[in-house]
Amino acid sequence: MSGAGVAAAADGGLRCSWALSTDDYLQYHDTEWGRPVHGDDALFERLCLEAFQSGLSWLTILRRREGFRSAFAGFKISAVAEFTDADKERLLADAGIIRNRAKIEATLANAKVLAGWRDGELDALIWSYAPDPATRPAPRTPGDVPAVTPESTALAKDLKKRGVRFVGPTTAYALMQACGLVDDHMADCVARGTTA
Repeated sequence: MSGAGVAAAADGGLRCSWALSTDDYLQYHDTEWGRPVHGDDALFERLCLEAFQSGLSWLTILRRREGFRSAFAGFKISAVAEFTDADKERLLADAGIIRNRAKIEATLANAKVLAGWRDGELDALIWSYAPDPATRPAPRTPGDVPAVTPESTALAKDLKKRGVRFVGPTTAYALMQACGLVDDHMADCVARGTTA
């Protein structure tokens, strides 16, 4: 997310400046970004969407999220794990999602891997990499927000070791931000501290 620090929204409240570029971003910022996400299927969805976002604007993904949910059976791991080659071809023809063969194949392969995990294992694994909030000062400018951290690097390495594809340290950190493992709202943002 880019921009300079915080800016006043129409309601007068200060928000992370990136959130003010579109109504879609403002809604996402105020109601979702940085709020804790739990549950294997919910985290699988975020993991998949962050991977699809790689190299693209998050806004592109956000505006197609319902299309993704429809195409990928609501990101229910057990359902996506049963997808066939015919499903893959259907996805490659679906204009409601990002039709990137490598990302689609990784999503299907990841579902097959995760379907073999115990209930709650993905949730527990991801959250085990949440850093201690006391060690992370509130960012004042976008420059204070890292793209990669030791925790995101370790999470990506652990997921890869367990067979999960298309999740590098940058994607893992974006996941950590989006799912509330870290609070990267700017120090003066009205949403700061509401995410825990």
